[in-house]
Amino acid sequence: MRVVDLLARGRTFSFEFFPPKTAEAQAQLTTTIAELAPLHPDFFSVTYGAQGGERTRTRDVVVALAHNGSIPPVAHLTCVGHTEAEIDMLLGEYKAAGVKNILALGGDQPADPTQVGPSDFRFAQDLVEYVQANSDICIGVAAHPEVHPRSPSRESDRQHLAEKLRLADFAMTQFFFDVDHYQRLVDELSALGVHKPVLPGVMPVTNKSQLVRMAQMSGSEIPQWLNDRLAPFESPNDIRQAGVEIATQLCTELLAAGAPGLHIYTLNRSTAAREIALNLGLGQA
Repeated sequence: MRVVDLLARGRTFSFEFFPPKTAEAQAQLTTTIAELAPLHPDFFSVTYGAQGGERTRTRDVVVALAHNGSIPPVAHLTCVGHTEAEIDMLLGEYKAAGVKNILALGGDQPADPTQVGPSDFRFAQDLVEYVQANSDICIGVAAHPEVHPRSPSRESDRQHLAEKLRLADFAMTQFFFDVDHYQRLVDELSALGVHKPVLPGVMPVTNKSQLVRMAQMSGSEIPQWLNDRLAPFESPNDIRQAGVEIATQLCTELLAAGAPGLHIYTLNRSTAAREIALNLGLGQA
């Protein structure tokens, strides 16, 4: 089913994975999916890397989920290093497999530019326009509540996002920790005349050093209150429990603020994601 149609029926909740790189990681992802599927999420999303091997792994996970048929997949797709012919081929493979949703992204240039080939697209907007003109697939785009780290200003960031979202069906955000960031984003889009659904992305903290790395990459703020809350904990179990409590509270505030759904980043582990869903009364055990 198309995400836009799911959203039209009511609030959604969903989970995100990344494509595995090893046989062991594949087994872990298979276990995670099996443990989360009984919660009956509305969809799963699968991230996408700029390198060829990661692209193939994303396609394989997405197609496998589509063939399973029980939970719709959303395939992340970046335009970095892609020609129109490559996009056409991938969209054709997705259509044949019954995949009805993509998340169209600009993507980051890898540290070694030789790892990617030539590109017919410069920005996510270019990819959105091309996919919309050449496919009937449901299109989502990324949103950064705290502004994309490469944006020259907040105003330009919101203008570019509004332009993308006028064409796309929905947006999905980078993770953040204060509900005010999300509410301000929605208000700014509304002021620009854009009222498409914006799904907030929520990442439960399960590893403090990993949190720092991911925040640096995404431009997300780690607020002082979060550092203070996590400071007393060192064991993985204690950190996870605190992270689940923090994420559950954020989800509660997001729903109260009118968010059209919740998208939980799993990092390919089910425990924290399951606990959040069950705390909120989502799905079934």
